[in-house]
Amino acid sequence: MNSTDGRFSGIYKCGNRTLEFGKKTLIMGILNLTPDSFSDGGRYTDVDSAVDQCARMIKEGADCIDIGAESTGPKAVPITEEEELERLIPSLTAIRSRFDIPLSVDTYKSGTAAQAITAGADIINDVNGFLVDPDMAKVVADSGAGCILMFNRRTRGDDFPAFEPISRRCVRELTESIEIARKAGMTDNMIMTDPGIGFGTTRIEDAELTASLLSLGMQGRHPVLYAASRKRYARIFAGGDAATEAQLDYATAGLSFTAASVGASIVRVHNVAASRMALNSFDETFYAFANL
Repeated sequence: MNSTDGRFSGIYKCGNRTLEFGKKTLIMGILNLTPDSFSDGGRYTDVDSAVDQCARMIKEGADCIDIGAESTGPKAVPITEEEELERLIPSLTAIRSRFDIPLSVDTYKSGTAAQAITAGADIINDVNGFLVDPDMAKVVADSGAGCILMFNRRTRGDDFPAFEPISRRCVRELTESIEIARKAGMTDNMIMTDPGIGFGTTRIEDAELTASLLSLGMQGRHPVLYAASRKRYARIFAGGDAATEAQLDYATAGLSFTAASVGASIVRVHNVAASRMALNSFDETFYAFANL
């Protein structure tokens, strides 16, 4: 079922769990298990701190948690699958045993995805949108897990038609990613899309992608995830490079509201409480009328 403005409304299937869209804007809390993430690297590298942060985000209103064990920032150094799994599996296992909430794992490696799903992940968040690892789509589809397919401007660099708007390129490459997922056996309600804010994009391109969110749902067939939390785009609205973490969270909350108003079904954020408060006013207005 689709809502009147073309955004996804209904049940998103991810393994044995589901997410319901169409009643409010959902929030995905970010849990970085990395020592080098651009915002909170090193804070949650041990199991106890990771579990405590997960509990905090759920209490603040997170509908699902996205767990990452390898930084994908522009200056990050790639790590091996073995190192990624050493960081990921102990915390993922502990979190799964304690919380009955959809868990996403942020990885672009099919081997990591397979073991993460076995350990309890419900969603695989691939920053390359199934366009790089040839085994990723089959691993996810065969497991029944859901997926997040992100447009990544870095994946193919500048290999695209001259003067093509970034929003058009994003839709074109996400359409390709979606077709790969479908051919592997995934249905539309197992697929989310993400415009990839900050992944090789300029701030002007980030603004264009933000304004184009509704089109990324492909006429309401997929939920659209928006992930600009504490990124360079958020810094524009937080005072620039000298912005504090608190200022970045205020700016992120504003972007969460903006994204919801132009088509996002779910936002991915570090500070769940701030975005939940910002989204409450949007949800109480938009969804109250949409569901009449």
